[in-house]
This record gives sequence, C-alpha cells and structure tokens, in this order.
Amino acid sequence: MPAIEVRGLHKRYKDTVAVEDVSLTVEEGEIYGILGRNGAGKTTTVEAVAGLRRPDRGEVRVFGLDPRRDRRVRQLLGVQLQEAALHSSLTVRELVRLHRSFHRDGADPDELIELVGLADRRRTRFEKLSGGQQQRLNIALALVGRPRAVILDELTTGLDPAARRHMWEAVAGLRDRGVTVVLVSHHMEEVERLCDRLALIERGRVAAVDTPDGLVARAGLDQVVRFRTRDPFDPALLDGVAEVRAVRTEDGLVTATGTGELLHAVSTALVTAGVAALDTTYRRAGLEDAFLALTGSPFDPASSYPASASSYLADDANREGTER
Repeated sequence: MPAIEVRGLHKRYKDTVAVEDVSLTVEEGEIYGILGRNGAGKTTTVEAVAGLRRPDRGEVRVFGLDPRRDRRVRQLLGVQLQEAALHSSLTVRELVRLHRSFHRDGADPDELIELVGLADRRRTRFEKLSGGQQQRLNIALALVGRPRAVILDELTTGLDPAARRHMWEAVAGLRDRGVTVVLVSHHMEEVERLCDRLALIERGRVAAVDTPDGLVARAGLDQVVRFRTRDPFDPALLDGVAEVRAVRTEDGLVTATGTGELLHAVSTALVTAGVAALDTTYRRAGLEDAFLALTGSPFDPASSYPASASSYLADDANREGTER
C-alpha cells in the first residue's frame, strides 16, 4: 500500500484554480519532492493531504485512510507548514512537551530539540525566536508523534547554510528509519540531494514525475564536454560516438555536446584514438534546466502567478475551521 495517494485533486478559490487534476503516489519509505514556483499549487496540495483543506473534487488517502474523516491519520502523519500559529509565551521545551502529550507514543522532547539545533534555545519563548528558529521548532513538532510519514513544507526557509545542511542530514536520517517524507521546496540543491522522486508542479498541474536524474534525462538536454589537444583535432574521431550530437572546434578548444554518458563516451573514443585531452571540463544539464524544458517556463522561486489564490486562503481557512 502506498503511503500517500492523491487522485484527481482539484481546488478553486473563487475565480482562481489553485490545483487542477493533481494525482500523486508516494511510496512508503521514500523522500518525495514537490517542486514549483510560488502559486503553483504545492501548499494547497499538501494541505489537502494533511486534511487541512477540503478539495472541491478528487480523492486523498494516507495509508489507506481519508485524512478528513479518519482521526487516526493524525497519529500517522506529521505536518510542518510554512506558517503555524503557536502560543507565543510558551518556551521551546514547553511547546514540544505540550505537543508530545497529544500522542500515545511520542519522541523524547529533549532529543527532538537537539535534533533541530535548538538546545541552546529550549527555555526561550516562541515570540523571541528568529524566523529560522521558529521554522526548526515547527519541524520538531511535526516529528514529536513519531509519525510514519511527514510533510515538510519549505523545510529550510530562513535557515543559514550550516543549519540547512544539518536539517538535510536529519531528513536523510528519517528515511533511514523508514519514515516517508513529502518535501515541498523551491530549493534545487535540496531536492536534488534528498529526493528519491520528484513531482514538478506548474499552474496547478503535475508536469512530470521522476527521479531528479530521470527528469534531466527525460528533458533530453545536452551535456557539454570541452577539451584541448596538443595537435590539431579531427572532429571525425567522434563521428561514430552515439552519445555525441555535435562537435565544433574554435581556437583549439573542442566542444562536444550530447546526452547519456557523454563524458565517458568521449574519453573512451579519445583514448582509443591515442589522443590526449588537456584542460577537460564537463557540464551536465541540471534540474533547473529540466524544469524549463518540461514546463515551458524558467524556474524562478520568487515569482508567482497573477491573481494568486493566496488572497483567498484566509477566508477559505475560516470556512474550514467552522465546518470542522
């Protein structure tokens, strides 16, 4: 049974369609990334998975359970959203201990505080924490119930580079313990480093799902190998190399473009021909290049779509709270 299944999810805020026919399957024990620009529908999707937002149509299951109707999901799924309302006068340790009391089999509060790097702030009130420290506390609260799956929405927003890498190690450790992680992010290095599979979300739709390397390969983007040789180079030496699409020589610099295992293929061909390559450089297309190729628009995490649904979120959340 998959950890999370989303089928045909649709959500509209007045005249704005935030999510349109999104379907995802997250397998148990994997880190599954959701990547997209602001307003692409990422947060609305995971809020529906968490049971915090009612979809207009579609189906969501968490370990086979409906997150809006079955309270058992709250013991199985931990959630860290971008913004959370916490009691401002309680300390870090008091908040973690309070949330621990909601679960039958929770984690040790002090161990969690140590895990997220807040040991020196355990007696600090929430209102006195920086934005990055509040983010780390929210992560601790998402993990306090020892969930089988956890949603981490913009995990490292507001964290400095050292803290960001510390959190990456912690997330990798969750996977090692069998916890399923849904990682919502616009940080390319983060998803490339952590995610087993990744969904690209564009304008409320899933543009592609694959491993990070698989998305790059699917985009069919060229890789580039550049080198020099002591003697004049004959491009015909690479004519029979299947991975090579084109070769050009300019001022003694040879540039070969292609796909697949291009560097290995070019190196093998040169060695076979007895040609020594000098000053070799290699560039492969990255996830950002693949995003552009697969969605048709450049990836700019700071940009958002016109008439964003965000202006309707508060009203919708109020209705949700009344209904529940």
